[in-house]
Amino acid sequence: MMKLYITKDEIAADLKEHVIKPVIPEKNLDKKIIFHLNPSGRFVIGGPHTCDAGLTGRKIIIDTYGGWGAHGGGAFSGKDPTKVDRSGACIVRQAGRSIVASGLARRCIVQVSYAIGVPEPLSVLVDTYGTGKIPDKEILSIVKENFDFRPGMIAISLDLKRGGNGRFLKTAAYGHFGRDGPDFTREVVKPLTLSTVLKPDSVIDPVK
Repeated sequence: MMKLYITKDEIAADLKEHVIKPVIPEKNLDKKIIFHLNPSGRFVIGGPHTCDAGLTGRKIIIDTYGGWGAHGGGAFSGKDPTKVDRSGACIVRQAGRSIVASGLARRCIVQVSYAIGVPEPLSVLVDTYGTGKIPDKEILSIVKENFDFRPGMIAISLDLKRGGNGRFLKTAAYGHFGRDGPDFTREVVKPLTLSTVLKPDSVIDPVK
């Protein structure tokens, strides 16, 4: 008799056995590996019924930095701040601006990666394209010290839920970044605490 319902654990086991193991060499699979296989659980209702408008991804490059900056592929419009495609892009914008404004680099990209249902990012990367005044790994330490990349904390620190989703209407034109106004909190430069790299409790203020 055919089963009408497959559990999350069964799906995870099948993915490991029939997808992951045949592709990844056995020597690269050890007990330290963490598998994120649909960690948020069963997901069957999406789109406009919940948090997404179902119409995203139409102009993600022009919404960001054109051909100048790298893009992970996640669209913003139609999503609320619980989606890291939107909130994650906002916090890395603030982090990158703050690094450049502090004089630590002339150019900087901050990259963050997530798994659905896992609050802490899987990775955070900083690349100053060789323009950093100190090594990129030290700037990365500063970024991790000064910015909380958990989606819930991003929404709080950037006040992304104020005014509901209507506050994002103005991003439908003229892009999501490089904008003035109280709703564009990701453009606010944050003074950086440097206790993990320089002397304890040092603070770099934005370059005037």
